[in-house]
Amino acid sequence: MKRCFAILLALAAMAGSARGQTLTADLSSHIIGITTGFVGANLVLFGTTDKPGDIVVIVRGPPAEMVVRRKRKVLGIWINGSSAVFRDAPSFYTTAASKPLANIAEPDVLARRMIGLDNLKLQTTEPFPGSMVGAFRAALIDSQEKLDLYRPTPVPVTFLGEHLFRADMAFPANVPTGTYSVEVILLSGGAVAGVQTTSLIVSRIGFSNGVFSVAHHHAVLYGLGALAFAGFAGWGAGAIFRRG
Repeated sequence: MKRCFAILLALAAMAGSARGQTLTADLSSHIIGITTGFVGANLVLFGTTDKPGDIVVIVRGPPAEMVVRRKRKVLGIWINGSSAVFRDAPSFYTTAASKPLANIAEPDVLARRMIGLDNLKLQTTEPFPGSMVGAFRAALIDSQEKLDLYRPTPVPVTFLGEHLFRADMAFPANVPTGTYSVEVILLSGGAVAGVQTTSLIVSRIGFSNGVFSVAHHHAVLYGLGALAFAGFAGWGAGAIFRRG
């Protein structure tokens, strides 16, 4: 209840300070902290606009290099065949919209702003025939959707009156770390009337950050520590059973 009250106060303040600005938006938090028991996070995006129109929100994770491999069967065994490397692909992608995307703007506007998975530009490091690129692209999107890192359906943007709006953004437990871009677009009459971009940081904190750092930067030390812990746990369990 306190959180909702704070958001409403922030919305009222934004509405007052945004006079003369077409679009103003912000997040309920700009940091998602991943701890040992992290199960995902939910943030609220809220904003105000001084003219009628539709709102689209695009959340992009930090760019990453992603490899897609095609499997082929040889003598009854599946092995890796040809592969494609996609550069600067968003590690996370989701959208929110006040209406179905097809009802908000023409296809060329959606494509130019990369609104929706169908309009997401994914480029390979090496040239491929058009049909092969399409197959690799579809495979990449499909694999990311199965991980819940690409969302094909926008979540709703709700207007709270004529000018205020909000959207509830969910992030899964396996959300990649890094700096995210949150782009809010106002479309009026099918044309872009205002854009605002803000950042979101996803970072490991506390004990989980220490474990991750040791595992990736001191692999030998991490392995020895894991073996020592396993041995100690086994010895402790054996001692308990012997006493029993």
